Amino acid sequence: MTLSFVRLTRFLRRAAPPALLALASPWAAAHDYPTAARVEYVQACMRDHPGSYYEMLNKCSCVLDRLASDIPFDDFVTMSTATNANSIGGERGNTIRDTEPLQKQIREFRKLQAAAREGCFIRSQAAR
Repeated sequence: MTLSFVRLTRFLRRAAPPALLALASPWAAAHDYPTAARVEYVQACMRDHPGSYYEMLNKCSCVLDRLASDIPFDDFVTMSTATNANSIGGERGNTIRDTEPLQKQIREFRKLQAAAREGCFIRSQAAR
């Protein structure tokens, strides 16, 4: 080996990983969700869709990854909170149910979830 080839090899070993990370970081950082929120969603999904632990872990993680690619975390929080609060009974629940913008977000969130579940091979409750 020549000296210039050795130098080039050393340079590439040091420069390539940071360069690749810099190129990938805009996509990796896009719609990044906090770890705790990811864990909570995956655990709830696994509770709602019983099955083999590792199979459902992968499928539910897939669903959240698809949601994260479609909507920013702040929108996810708003939509999922409204969806969960929609089932509150009484007057407090009416506040959610009677607000059309929230109902629109709930419908959109359920549509996104259904598409993500289908894409990750989670059968709907009706199909069981």
